Amino acid sequence: MTTVWERVTGNAKLISLPAVYLRLREVLDQPEFTLAEVAEVISKDPALSTRILRLVNSPFFGFASKIDSVFRAINLLGTHQVHDLALATSVTYSFAGMSNKVMDMSLFWHRSVACGLAARKLAKICNVLDSERLFVSGLLKDIGHLIMYQSIPDLAQQAMLQAEEGRQPLHLVERELIGIDYARVGGVLMRQWRLPESLRESTEFHVEPGRSQNYPLVTALVHIAALMTETLDTPEEFGAARLQPQTGTLELTGLNMEQCQQVKVEVESEVSGVLHTILPSAQRANG
Repeated sequence: MTTVWERVTGNAKLISLPAVYLRLREVLDQPEFTLAEVAEVISKDPALSTRILRLVNSPFFGFASKIDSVFRAINLLGTHQVHDLALATSVTYSFAGMSNKVMDMSLFWHRSVACGLAARKLAKICNVLDSERLFVSGLLKDIGHLIMYQSIPDLAQQAMLQAEEGRQPLHLVERELIGIDYARVGGVLMRQWRLPESLRESTEFHVEPGRSQNYPLVTALVHIAALMTETLDTPEEFGAARLQPQTGTLELTGLNMEQCQQVKVEVESEVSGVLHTILPSAQRANG
């Protein structure tokens, strides 16, 4: 008999990233690639080019003048940042057509983008190098649920309801009810896609940041950002009960609750605009 683990991870193996992103990664993996080669790959895909230019010209970056070419965007942002933007938009578009049967997908993406924004802002406060990369880490931390919503929709929904009714952390309910939690599924998917280890660790261990061995600060920041954004559209308060950062997490980052609360306020005012830029079809009706 097929186990839940086999059903979920088997479904994950069927999900692939768009060909244009894979080609971009091939170019970036070459020891002596040129910016022109990177720009050529992106420019050959009108949809990806449009999404990247739309984001580059949004308040997310706040450039004073309009960026009208992919080559100029790469020059300004650097290849790491362009890679991350391509990954973020590729993933969101790959899953954009999912059904609302189990989860309100507009709410899912609203919270995912909010988590990305929060992680990015917290990283800047902590003076993390390449803090911009934390946006993708936060954005994709819940990616495992998209696999579970397709593979085991009834169990996934039951776990959500049970966690909400019992005011319990969702990952703990999933482990007890299903035998696997969404963070572990996300880690499996990251390995399948051969994404950077920092992204895999922050995805798999953000629910238990103490387990991160190589990227504890990044994982701790995503952990805090995830708890902050779980309070969006709910009466729950960040820092209360199940939304309290795990012991030692704030100390590791050097953050305090006041800084986190200020970031939460900023994110709430910015999330709709960024969501519309990355994934217009997921814009919430009341956003």
